[in-house]
Amino acid sequence: MLKTFLASIALISATLVQSVYADEVKLVDPNKMVRQVADNTFERITQDQSLITTNKEHLRVIVEEELMPYIDYKYAALRVLGGEVSKVRAITDKAEKAQAIKDIQRFIGAFREYLVATYAGVFTQYTNQHVEFAAEQPFKGKDVVVVKTKIVEPGKPDIKIDFKVREDRSGEWRAYDMIAEGISLLDAKQSELQGILRQQGINRVSDLLEQKSQLPVQFRGSEIND
Repeated sequence: MLKTFLASIALISATLVQSVYADEVKLVDPNKMVRQVADNTFERITQDQSLITTNKEHLRVIVEEELMPYIDYKYAALRVLGGEVSKVRAITDKAEKAQAIKDIQRFIGAFREYLVATYAGVFTQYTNQHVEFAAEQPFKGKDVVVVKTKIVEPGKPDIKIDFKVREDRSGEWRAYDMIAEGISLLDAKQSELQGILRQQGINRVSDLLEQKSQLPVQFRGSEIND
C-alpha cells in the first residue's frame, strides 16, 4: 500500500517547489503558496530536463534548492517519532537527556536527507501531468490548513491529493504532510518505523535512513527496508 501511495504522490510532491527562474514565493497565504510553487516547479523541471536526463542525481539539487525551504521537515520528523519525543522529555538525568536530544537531532537530519532522496526519486516519475486546485480554504485564525488538489492525466483516473500546511510562530506557512486518496504520508511512515524504533532504537532508524539516502536516485517506493 505504501508503494502505491508514493506512486500516487510522485508528481504532486513536486508542487512544493520554488523555481529559481520565478518570483519569490510568499509564505503568508497557504493556498497561494501551494498554487504558486506548483506552477513554478513544473516550469523548473521542464527547463532542467536535459540535465535530469543526463544525470538523475540533479534531482537532488532541485529538491535541496527548491523543495526543502517549503517543507516543515523538523515538525514532520517529530510527528513520525511520536511517543519517542515524550520519553525524552521525561528523562531526569542531565547527561542521559542531553544524549537523547542529540539522538533526536540526528534523526531529524537523517529524516531530512531521506526526504531529499525520496522526493528526488519520485521526481523521476514526472511526465508532464496537470494539477488542478480546489477552492481556496479560509485560514485566518487557523494554524493548519488543508489545500486540496488533484492530478489529472488523460486516460487515467484523477488522483486526489491533500496538502497539510501549518503556520509557524513567524506567521509563515509550510507543508508538513500529504494525504493521497485518504492515506497520510506521515501516518504511513510512522507506522512503518514504529516497530524498528521499539525493537532497535532511534539510532538504528537513523542508520537505515542514512543508508537509504545515499543510494543512487531512482523510484523505489516507500518501505525503509526494501
